[in-house]
Amino acid sequence: MRALWAEHAPRVDAVVRRLVHDLDEAADIAQEVWIQIFRALPTFRGDAQFSTWAHRIAVNRTLNALRRARRLLGAHEELTEETAMVEDDVEQPFVRESITQALDKLPRGARTVFVLHDVEGFTHEEIAGQLGITTGGSKSQLFKARAKLRRLLAPLMDHLSSPTMEDGYAAPLA
Repeated sequence: MRALWAEHAPRVDAVVRRLVHDLDEAADIAQEVWIQIFRALPTFRGDAQFSTWAHRIAVNRTLNALRRARRLLGAHEELTEETAMVEDDVEQPFVRESITQALDKLPRGARTVFVLHDVEGFTHEEIAGQLGITTGGSKSQLFKARAKLRRLLAPLMDHLSSPTMEDGYAAPLA
């Protein structure tokens, strides 16, 4: 069990963190995910890779926890999300933090659809089944999420595309 956890914990924990806004809540849910994985281990048939099986448990358990929390709070949020590709460079920590902050500004449901579709690669049909929404609702929320993220990340893109003295350009005149 320790070897399985050591090998697969980073990916499982990452998917939980991407779906959950609060880091403390994500840590709690990740712990529940690993308990579920270890309890279900005798049922693992080997039809898929262990990492795929564990990932599916992580997504399902996280979505269930989010649904439970939403029911307890009585909150119904709209869905919305977006993503960005970044090359490895010295600005990567800044870019990563900016993207994380933009994602944090999205409603929980929107962030969920975005992460499931654009980060984790689930289809709209799979997302609809998991979240109890229509396929069209998933597509609509993803579109809205991407649009909102574009607006939120526009200043970042302007910053990254502005030439600097380091790039061999003169500084603008004041």
